[in-house]
Amino acid sequence: MTIAPTDRTVSAEDAGKGAAVPSRRRMHRPVVFYLVCLILVVVIPAFLFSIVVLKRTNEAQERIFESLLRTSTGAVNRAVEREISGMFSTLNFLSTSDSLQNGDYAALHGQATKALEGTDIYFLVIDQTMRQLLNTRVPYGTPLNPASEPISAGLALARGERMVSDIFFGKTAQQWVFNVYLPMRLQNGRHELLTLTKNAEALRRAINPDILSPGWNAAVLDTRGTVIVSTDENQKTGTPFFLRVVPSLRLGVSTMREGGVNYQVVTEFSSLAGWRMIAWAKSSDVQAPAVSSFLWLTIGGSIFALLAAVSAAGIARVLSRDVRLLAQDARRLGRGERVAARRYAISELETVSRALAEAADARVKSENEVRFLMREVAHRSKNQLTVIQAMLNQSAAGAENASDFAETFRKRVAGLARSTDLMIANATQGVNLAELARNQLKPFTPDDAARVRISGPAVLLDPQASQTLGMALHELSTNATKYGALANEAGIVSLSWVAQGEDLNLVWRESRVAIDKEAIAASRKGFGSVVLERMLGMALDAKLEFIVHDDGIEWRVTIPLARLRDEEAHQPGAGE
Repeated sequence: MTIAPTDRTVSAEDAGKGAAVPSRRRMHRPVVFYLVCLILVVVIPAFLFSIVVLKRTNEAQERIFESLLRTSTGAVNRAVEREISGMFSTLNFLSTSDSLQNGDYAALHGQATKALEGTDIYFLVIDQTMRQLLNTRVPYGTPLNPASEPISAGLALARGERMVSDIFFGKTAQQWVFNVYLPMRLQNGRHELLTLTKNAEALRRAINPDILSPGWNAAVLDTRGTVIVSTDENQKTGTPFFLRVVPSLRLGVSTMREGGVNYQVVTEFSSLAGWRMIAWAKSSDVQAPAVSSFLWLTIGGSIFALLAAVSAAGIARVLSRDVRLLAQDARRLGRGERVAARRYAISELETVSRALAEAADARVKSENEVRFLMREVAHRSKNQLTVIQAMLNQSAAGAENASDFAETFRKRVAGLARSTDLMIANATQGVNLAELARNQLKPFTPDDAARVRISGPAVLLDPQASQTLGMALHELSTNATKYGALANEAGIVSLSWVAQGEDLNLVWRESRVAIDKEAIAASRKGFGSVVLERMLGMALDAKLEFIVHDDGIEWRVTIPLARLRDEEAHQPGAGE
């Protein structure tokens, strides 16, 4: 018996359509739902990005604060060491007195009193039994007590070296003081200890609270961790510093915990006195601005998201009303009724065809722009790859080993990257030559920034010229660091340029350098000379002159100004 096919037979295409129905039903939502989703898609990534930017900003601010605080503690250290160096100089002067050699302590007392007049420093002479022979705090002839700090005094005599004591409570001064010792062997063979004593409170001017950031305090500690002076009123002179791990304090910036509280600490060490200069603050105080900024960001982001959601609901209501009116007119049209033209809040509902035509024109324009940008990206990428290939070949040719090759190639790529960053940041108006020079020389500039001098009028470069000149400046800086003006402590690098007529005359001059002609000859065979003599010459039509002076070398480069801005004229493949 034959069974006829029934109407339940379903084709594969219909089965596929049926499978898509539940998906469409799940996506069936009102306009307000999609608008809110769209707003959340925009707001949430922006909020997360803001958090990342805020975190990066706070990290940068922390590094700046650390640098400022290290500068502050370094300034305190230098001020303290200047005080102590001055005291040692005074002791050296008094040690030459004939009264000291002759044992005329009355005359020596008068001489020292006059020399120290107007200061807060006093002169003592201590013998090997720790007996004071002279003390300018009191009139000569006043009975004197034994030395208040015999341990450090005895150590100075035993070593026969000048030294600085920790602070102690002076019996004569009746306050906290510290001593600076200079052992002397007199002509009669006696050993005596010339001493200058100074009140610890006098060092308070060395720690200026105005140079510290809000919430930070600073103190000077002796070798035992005892407070000498402090900007914190709770840290009294002569008391142990409240962070009782001073011997393990690392120089620089560190984090410590005491009494359940975390502290950020910056430490500097005085090699002259053996003391520590320390700045500290609670971590919570340091992080308070970041926490406050994050809180405000969170509150502001929430309010913004709420306002955006309310606005989306209002917009959705207007959209829904116009769509319902348009549907009503469509149903009336389907019934054959007359439909009068309406004015909608959304003009696209009245001008669908015109909007489609405008969209089509916009798409064509966008596609043309995309193609133009793709050609530009491909062109720039080809130039970059050509430059990188040249750097790779030259780095490999001049490297003695793999490590040397990797380091040399990495630095050259970093220099190229800095030029590329400037090119991208100034793509429309051109790269400023002065900014390019500072950017390339910054990694090589020594602590004394005055040793690198850059001067010249404003000159704008196109992307290709900026990359070529950037590589040239990088290589010149590298050579100067290896065996030129930046390889010693006194050399000077001067970079200057001037526009004369249709040319730019650029001069790289290194001075105060011991000339080594073999090293110069070797350097001229490296990648630096390839960049200067080949790439500058080929890419920019530059004329170069290399001069060896008695105190350094000089490069003179003449470049047509037209080549610095006419990018198409010297791009690879131009005119093809």
